[in-house]
Amino acid sequence: MGAIRIAGLLLLLSGFAWFLAEFGAEAAGGTTVFTLRNNCTHTIWPATLSGNSAAAVGGGGFELSPNATVSFPAPPGWSGRLWARTGCVASPPSSSSQAGPGQLSCATGDCSGAASCSLGGAPPVTLAEFTLGGADGKDFYDVSLVDGYNVGIGVAVTGARVNRATCGYAGCVGDVNALCPPELQMSAAKAAGGGGEGAPAAEAEATVACRSACEAFGTPEYCCTGAHGGPATCGPTKYSRLFKAACPAAYSYAYDDPTSTFTCGAGAQYLVTFCPGHQ
Repeated sequence: MGAIRIAGLLLLLSGFAWFLAEFGAEAAGGTTVFTLRNNCTHTIWPATLSGNSAAAVGGGGFELSPNATVSFPAPPGWSGRLWARTGCVASPPSSSSQAGPGQLSCATGDCSGAASCSLGGAPPVTLAEFTLGGADGKDFYDVSLVDGYNVGIGVAVTGARVNRATCGYAGCVGDVNALCPPELQMSAAKAAGGGGEGAPAAEAEATVACRSACEAFGTPEYCCTGAHGGPATCGPTKYSRLFKAACPAAYSYAYDDPTSTFTCGAGAQYLVTFCPGHQ
């Protein structure tokens, strides 16, 4: 796992050097910087995915130990998502000629076994989503449980160039896994990547993620598809209400916009905390 961590840090450094070379020191001083903090009691592997460019901010993924923090810039106008992978096991490249840090198989949030993600994380996974410099030059951001939940995420605005009082805190501080109904629970033994294999029985059966009702049942009323494909016909359900009660400042279903989308003016910096409920 040390190779994954070293490769990730090198990618972060090279990404920042690229930004300075591309936009210059003056632009870099005014750009958006994401700071990721692992407040969990276990190691996580944050991942990033760009939605509108080829820029793999943060190198696409890296290892982050408990209480560790890392920062990286995003280019102007960037949009994309961040999430945490858990229960990851690294494997070396299949041959000495293969470049990169090898494969990373994760119990939750896995992106097809890649250490540096170019695909989204496998649900159930908690997402932090951003669009920088959107309508009226504002940033838009949210934390979403539409694809389920694996760890809590909080998004706070930092930086002296914005009025932080007008930029809300987005996130899911509550432990949804502890409240997850049996029909939505994903145990370590059943998780993507086989994270529970060989673990003690109690540990293998522990809930490591909570599926969305859409993923669990696949029906239109839960997935907001077909006859339920719009805000007028797709409303909250007993499952989304459970998510909303635990995490009022996060998306609980696809059309949960009024209380879940936040905006902030240009110049904002963002602190993304994993497991924000842990002190």
